[in-house]
Amino acid sequence: MLFNNKNEKIDTARLNEILKVAHHVLKAIFVLVVISLIVLGTYLINSWKILSFVKMLLIVISPIFIGLAIAWLLDPLVTWLHEKKINRIVASAVIYLIFIGIIYILIRLIVPIFIDQINDFIASIPDILNYVKTFISNCLDSISKKSMYDLSAVKRQIFQTIESVGINLTTNLPLTLVNIGKTILNGGVTLVLGFLLGFYLLIDFRNVGGHLLDIIPKRWHTDFKELISKLNRSLRSFVQGTLLIMLLVFVAQSIGLTLAGLKSPMLFGAFCAVTNVIPYLGPYIGGIPAVIIGFSISPLTGIFTLCSIVIVQVIESYFLQPIVMGKAMKLHPVTILVGLLIFQHFFGILGMILATPVIASAKIIFSFIDSKLHFKSMIQKEMSEEKTS
Repeated sequence: MLFNNKNEKIDTARLNEILKVAHHVLKAIFVLVVISLIVLGTYLINSWKILSFVKMLLIVISPIFIGLAIAWLLDPLVTWLHEKKINRIVASAVIYLIFIGIIYILIRLIVPIFIDQINDFIASIPDILNYVKTFISNCLDSISKKSMYDLSAVKRQIFQTIESVGINLTTNLPLTLVNIGKTILNGGVTLVLGFLLGFYLLIDFRNVGGHLLDIIPKRWHTDFKELISKLNRSLRSFVQGTLLIMLLVFVAQSIGLTLAGLKSPMLFGAFCAVTNVIPYLGPYIGGIPAVIIGFSISPLTGIFTLCSIVIVQVIESYFLQPIVMGKAMKLHPVTILVGLLIFQHFFGILGMILATPVIASAKIIFSFIDSKLHFKSMIQKEMSEEKTS
């Protein structure tokens, strides 16, 4: 009974017990509702093929993203020239011409070298496979002599697999490169549109945020500007640092692999630089193929290749990352690894590359909202009250 019959007063102890039970029941119901919504959302995404639609939509509007990315990257330089009393249109044209000129020079210098190294690598595939077959044959013959087991059937099966791999490499690799070339040509229109949009956005980039503010209630303008400023600082430092580290890894790895005697060193150096963008897992993804090819040439080349990969990665992890990147993302390693797995499942290698900045942006947004609404303090206060009760 909530009331005492003698003095008709409320039994506060009994009432507190009922309220605590009701509170826990409501929390359980809330958790069940959230789980149900997640399950329902996952089902609807799969049944309605929402991800496929989103991918198609992103492809259609990709020129806008390309233009925004270019304008965002080049805006600090244009702003610097504009502060030097140079007309913004003129400053945008100058920076854009320099940007396009650098891309053109890099393509003219690097692409022919890449093509030659790819051809050399394709030509060396038979020798590499022969070395692998000889190495495996010697190992199996040694095992057969010591164990007295006949491993000829195993040897034949392994050799058939190696030959099929060699045939696939020599036939599919050129076809894959041709398909990549076709994709680049087909995306030429998208790139041209993206560059054109980027130039027009760059001229008036400072007003882009103003246009966004027009669709946001005025009472949120100050908070919106603060949030955009935080996102801009974090992402810009991440992108600039990542590009610089990629360039340094490419140069250092290409030199190291050349000294190691690896064929097509620039090809593998570029692959290491690109995969290095993926946190924690990237260095292994980029280094393993180079080491395998190195050992297929000779044990000494393999050892030198492994040393080059390890030395460059140690320098990158312990020197370049702390100096260039600092703590731009401020993410726990477990958070990054879980994000990599999720993004890889849905978007492949591209998802792994984009996982870190996307997660970091989400963290910044959540932290900003929490600073305004104090979610964490409310939860911590509630947990502390439950412990004391």
